Amino acid sequence: MNGISQIGRPELPRRHDVDWLRVLGMMVVFLFHNARFFDTEGWHVKSPRTAPVVMIIVTFVVQWMMPLFFILSGIGAYHALAHQDWRQYLVSRVKRLVVPLVFGIFVFIAPWQVYLERVSHGQYSGSFWSWYPHYFEGWFGLGGNFAWMGVHLWYLEFLFIFSVLALPLFLLLQSRWGDRLVAALSRAMTVPVLIFLLAIPIALMEFIANSPALKGSLLSQRGFGGWSLLPYFAIFIIGFLLAGREEMAQAMERHRFAGLVAALGTFVVAYIAVKQHDLPESGVLFAGLRGLFCWAFLIAFCGFASRHLRFSNGFLRYANEAVLPFYILHQTIILTVGYYVLRLGTSLWIEYLIIATISFIIIMALYELLIRRINILRFLFGLKILPRPLLAYNDAARRSSSMGVPPMNKDHGRMPVPREPDRRTQ
Repeated sequence: MNGISQIGRPELPRRHDVDWLRVLGMMVVFLFHNARFFDTEGWHVKSPRTAPVVMIIVTFVVQWMMPLFFILSGIGAYHALAHQDWRQYLVSRVKRLVVPLVFGIFVFIAPWQVYLERVSHGQYSGSFWSWYPHYFEGWFGLGGNFAWMGVHLWYLEFLFIFSVLALPLFLLLQSRWGDRLVAALSRAMTVPVLIFLLAIPIALMEFIANSPALKGSLLSQRGFGGWSLLPYFAIFIIGFLLAGREEMAQAMERHRFAGLVAALGTFVVAYIAVKQHDLPESGVLFAGLRGLFCWAFLIAFCGFASRHLRFSNGFLRYANEAVLPFYILHQTIILTVGYYVLRLGTSLWIEYLIIATISFIIIMALYELLIRRINILRFLFGLKILPRPLLAYNDAARRSSSMGVPPMNKDHGRMPVPREPDRRTQ
């Protein structure tokens, strides 16, 4: 449509750097969850062989792993609203987030993880099918079994909630008045080092989440990727603001090395202060340090990606569509494989490599052979429905080839090879 969307707004160029960060971030999540068997904290299934060095790595990754996904989600929200009205936006969020969440909560993804936790912790000894009726007894995380947040699928649940809560603000920011505000913020970000001030809202939300007023509430819980929900909400909104002007991306590019140095230095200072000097996690200093090194990491990652990953290729197109199904499947498969591999009794690092390798192969086989090719599974895993499912096309192509004629379409002659859907950043 010559660069104009259906609702009259200019089409935005696709952010390939965001796609790359999403794919690379998903691999970090995958490797991170493979390591959780061996750190010194509790998890659904644990190895008797743990190592402090694994705990240090896990602690390091936690500071930026899920914040990275929320800032990418904020950028994706901006791009979605650039070519959708608010009704289309909400419908797309339901299809991409709520449908996989509900599917995962009730069908195997979450129930199997809870079951493995109960069995591995000696709390149940029967089969999965005999246990499944007990899945609906009480709330998981509060002594019961029902995983209302889908275990690791909590990200989909709260991203949908954030998308709904922030929608009025996003629409306001896209108005003429809001556009002026974002433009002014973008101009301010051209001042050297000023972009680091965006750590303040993250630190403020971290401090509020740790305040006595919220103690014991859902908002104070850090069981969601090592953070509470309030900082995630702030990062989500910041991501939306960053997507509004190219000056924002340029500012992150210019500060990418400074961000990396600040992140690593702040992490070392904060780690020593907490572990050796008992820095209280409810204080202003802890919130400030955590907010700073989280945001500095995000500046570094987004800046380097913007600088070096503004291109696409076949791998990226394939992997970008696979990210959501991979995310939905990964922890269930990792726990299943780990549950059996940990019985081998070999060294920690060998077990890690075996679990990661087998899990990756199984996840990609399920995606490539089933989810990617069958429309009902595409729908349940948050993907767009293909006009002609890949399985149906392949069957038709084989039959036509065996007859010695090319596959045909009665309306358009030769049957077009189905292309991967080129979605906007979501």
